[in-house]
Amino acid sequence: MSKSIEVRGQPVAGGKEPLICTPLVARDEPSILRELAVVCAKHPDLIEWRVDFFAGIADSARVVALAREIRKQAGSVPIIFTRRSTREGGEPIGIAEEQVLSLYRAVCETGCVDFVDYEINGEPQHFQAARQAAHHAGAQLIASFHDFQQTPPAAEIVAKLVTMEEAGADIAKVAVTPRAIDDVLTLLGATLAGSRQLRLPIISVSMGPYGSLSRLFGWTFGSSVTFAVGDKASAPGQVAIEDLRIVLDILRRSLAAK
Repeated sequence: MSKSIEVRGQPVAGGKEPLICTPLVARDEPSILRELAVVCAKHPDLIEWRVDFFAGIADSARVVALAREIRKQAGSVPIIFTRRSTREGGEPIGIAEEQVLSLYRAVCETGCVDFVDYEINGEPQHFQAARQAAHHAGAQLIASFHDFQQTPPAAEIVAKLVTMEEAGADIAKVAVTPRAIDDVLTLLGATLAGSRQLRLPIISVSMGPYGSLSRLFGWTFGSSVTFAVGDKASAPGQVAIEDLRIVLDILRRSLAAK
């Protein structure tokens, strides 16, 4: 089973397996706040703001102000702040990496976010800068890797997770793309192996139609978080939060009865 994720020393959602995270992907303030209202009404365990979708990302003051408002409206739901790069499936943003890191520092300093996501395949000094920004503000760092072309061999996936742990991440995340149903098994096997080897919580995702299976029962192999659609999807294969909860309830009851 998966490891629990904590915020300020307390397990999120009482340590429930898995945590359900819903994304915010709208492009301006009114649209994001409308999206947030829809998402919050569905009571996710985590909310991820994909700031690379936000048209005002180059304006630090706008981002910080919106982060404060998201925090206010989300109440006690923990928030993940994520800029996804174009090389790993994100939106073009038109600002340099140093500006991205300045944005991370500014948002972290507000205390409005509980986690920041930063890609492990970037420059090592940039990864460490993101880590320092998070930890200085009492937030946690999710190290991430996304492959929209294929599913690497299980050994490579586990090695990537180990690299994240060694780099000082608090949570390790991988998302890969299956070309065939067998690839989903590869991801699940790597998740199980990684969860046994690492001390960190793991988030693993197989994307696309085949990959939706991993979103339903990947937690039984050690993935601590699954992503669901609250209003709009942020990646292929995400299912509606209502449908996901039905399946999770069935699986939890079945496992409890073993």
